[in-house]
Amino acid sequence: MDSQTLLLPAARVDRWIANFGARHVGHTLSVTHGALTGMGGDGSTFEAHLPFGAAYDGPPEPAAFAAAMTAPDVWGMLLVRKGGFAIARLTGEHIVESKVGQRHVQGRTKAGGQSQQRFARRRGNQARQAYEAAAEHAARILGGVRSVVTGGDHAAVDEVLADRRLASLTVVEPWLPVPDPRRSVLEGAVRDACSVRMTVVNN
Repeated sequence: MDSQTLLLPAARVDRWIANFGARHVGHTLSVTHGALTGMGGDGSTFEAHLPFGAAYDGPPEPAAFAAAMTAPDVWGMLLVRKGGFAIARLTGEHIVESKVGQRHVQGRTKAGGQSQQRFARRRGNQARQAYEAAAEHAARILGGVRSVVTGGDHAAVDEVLADRRLASLTVVEPWLPVPDPRRSVLEGAVRDACSVRMTVVNN
């Protein structure tokens, strides 16, 4: 069996499911545990989940499922890696305010002994400063926001969210494994966050 996960915008869901039915004759659709699921006549399956961790409870119809793919009126995005961050406040799929920043964090060294310890301390200090800067901007941009989509590096995101000013934020799916945040990365992450997660198993 071959398993893969796809990200599909609302406009492509109906067509994708029609193609699934054409490839796997005799397919059926159902709603199971908040997801739209399909099973082909050959045993191949898909499981489609709405973005932002929302549960689907409508009819097992592609058009109805696609219509349920709506972004929150107000939500946030927090992408953090050791060398940078991207933060955005959004209304629907539109960025209202954002900040993208890079911070230099020294690479690892092969030196040993005290030199290695100095490098480690320096890297730790640089990373901490980067996280503090990200938290400062997040507190300003995400004030009043409840739901936030996160991505980048798990440890780095956790460091930023540990700031007391961000305690009211609720992290929602999906987790986005993005590279070093840039403006283009942020815009792509917004599209991904608003897409359906389609897990497909082909027999």
